[in-house]
Amino acid sequence: MLDIPSSVRVDVEALLAAQNHMGVCDAIEQYAPVGKPDTMTAPHFPKVAGIDSTVPPPAHTVAPASPAPAPPSSPGAPGAPGALIQDRLAGWVSDLTTLHELTERLARTAVMDDALHEVLRAGAALVGARRGLVVLEPADGLGPDTTVGLGLARADLGHIETVPRGATSYGRILDRSDGTGEPEVHADLLSEDGLDPRHREVAARLGYAASFALPLATEAAGRLGAAVWLYDEPAEPVERQRHLVGLYTRYATEHFARLLELERARTKSRTIAEELLPPRLPRVAGVQLAARHRTGPRGGGDWYDALPLPEGALGLTVGSVTGSGASAVAAMGRLRASLRAYAVMEGEDPVAVLSDLELLLRLTEPARSATALFAYCEPALRKVVLAGAGHSPPLVIGERRTEFVETSLSAPLGMLACWEAPSVEFSPEPGETVLLYTDGLLHRTGDPMDRAFARLHAAAAGVPRTIRDDPGAIADHVLHTVLPGGLDAADSDEDVVLLAARFE
Repeated sequence: MLDIPSSVRVDVEALLAAQNHMGVCDAIEQYAPVGKPDTMTAPHFPKVAGIDSTVPPPAHTVAPASPAPAPPSSPGAPGAPGALIQDRLAGWVSDLTTLHELTERLARTAVMDDALHEVLRAGAALVGARRGLVVLEPADGLGPDTTVGLGLARADLGHIETVPRGATSYGRILDRSDGTGEPEVHADLLSEDGLDPRHREVAARLGYAASFALPLATEAAGRLGAAVWLYDEPAEPVERQRHLVGLYTRYATEHFARLLELERARTKSRTIAEELLPPRLPRVAGVQLAARHRTGPRGGGDWYDALPLPEGALGLTVGSVTGSGASAVAAMGRLRASLRAYAVMEGEDPVAVLSDLELLLRLTEPARSATALFAYCEPALRKVVLAGAGHSPPLVIGERRTEFVETSLSAPLGMLACWEAPSVEFSPEPGETVLLYTDGLLHRTGDPMDRAFARLHAAAAGVPRTIRDDPGAIADHVLHTVLPGGLDAADSDEDVVLLAARFE
């Protein structure tokens, strides 16, 4: 039984207030003594997951008439003021618990597409709808612009997009100056006067009869888009449902703003990294080339390069700069450009190329280290001379063998005051492919390095015979076999680079 402080007088009028859907806090405040309130006169609930637990204003606008005297009832009897207050409090707790669970689920989403789908599902449950769509269209015009549906196929979304923008509820919301304002409610679309004929046709085709739309906008985040939920029959959410979904979408908009900022930063970093890598691989007689590159969410410093050299030679290199983000991408660009210059001047001596790169790194960026591998190839002679600095050994894939090239051990660039390690020379057979890769391929597996190397070797040995003459297909097979289940494209701090060279 709820213990009501003696300073609060609850009489028969509180019963009528509850029956008229007045919030219990409003009723208590109305009938509390004038003057300084006592401690804990009205219950105050803490915010849950950033949700303000304020109760919406009463639905009525006219004060209720003075009630006739009613016979007293016992506190525990049904309809007693105490029982009604307890019911109201139980409803608040239930609503706050629901919002807490839904916002926690939304907070666990780290990708914009997942967050949009989660908001559609949660909103549909809150307003009692079965289908819906979210239109993401940031007001700053920088994108990304997208439309995501719940219970709507791509063709259904295409039908909705054929309706003139000004005739749709989300279109009217997005066309407002700030994208905010009241929700767009259409309780019975098909009988609504002035409905656009195309909108009526699409609603009949898709089988929805009512809609409820909310802006995805806050003062801090600005306008990000609009959410629409569709009803199969004429309907509209009640005041309580509108209040709950309004609280939820305000939190969701702030979450969208954070994900949007992160996604834009990732896109910029990824674009810069891609622009710093070669746009295409050169054509050199006697060898076929293919490369695969996967950039982590924050952008990393892995690179690859293939450089035509004098007398029909070819320089191949892969490497990785420590760290991630814009600084690592910039350092990668500087090292790759410097390595190209050293390769043109003294590419036939891979040790000299990496020695010069080591000196440059020590003098210009003493706080940074990198791994690198450079190979000088003569395709006409099928001769490869390579040297590595802290890098994983290449893998030779052929009909009769699949083995790692034995290379000399060396610390990464920038780790020694004086670096030099002997180069190694080997001759691939006709039809064999030399696979160069960065450590990200091994780290993304999550296995210890010895098991990761074993997984890589098994993947290379299992390349089907039908694709062994295609270096691109070989690289794809190794990538998807070593990193199954989408790990090759999943968010990871590690970049992945593969460079395959098939000798004819």
